[in-house]
Amino acid sequence: MKTNNTKKKINHIVHILEDLFPEPPIPLVHSDSYTLLISVLLSAQCTDERVNHVTPALFKKAPNPYEMVKLSVEEIKEIIKICGLSNAKSNAIYNLSRILIEKYNGKVPHTFEELEKLPGVGHKTASVVMSQAFGVPAFPVDTHIHRLAERWGLSSGKNVVQTESDLKNLFPKKKWNTLHLQIIYYGRKYCPARGHIKENCPICSIYG
Repeated sequence: MKTNNTKKKINHIVHILEDLFPEPPIPLVHSDSYTLLISVLLSAQCTDERVNHVTPALFKKAPNPYEMVKLSVEEIKEIIKICGLSNAKSNAIYNLSRILIEKYNGKVPHTFEELEKLPGVGHKTASVVMSQAFGVPAFPVDTHIHRLAERWGLSSGKNVVQTESDLKNLFPKKKWNTLHLQIIYYGRKYCPARGHIKENCPICSIYG
């Protein structure tokens, strides 16, 4: 149950984020739900900037699962190698593309359960696809959002699962999809893991 002080704090944080990032763009360049799914999969332990550097070449050759399975795992691996974990990621991309063709007529499924059964797709990846491709309320929590939630006193969760639950309980459902992006951009600009200056951080200077 939220106290009046907690409600004020949440409303203030939402106001700051909306003021600074009123219309946050999706950071991964994509053209549809399939290319978004592949981009999010590639972003595991890799920067969005690096993923966006790699995906134009990959999607030029294979913009859909039917074209992707025409490539070998080795060919995919060669294109994506700078993203790291290229062995696991190239296998996952090939195999999930094959499953999309066999089970879903080449379409990306619209449920968490079906997405999370795909190779290389965990809950966070599924949450990003559900929120950003299909507009379903979700609150994807990566290590950066986990860190900020702890800094701001919004969660004492020891893992991203608990932090996601805490944030969902604190913030209105209708704001989850936008807030997830706003917090990512805020963290990059004002609240980095290293070199963070509390006094220069509009939220941490009050609640940090």
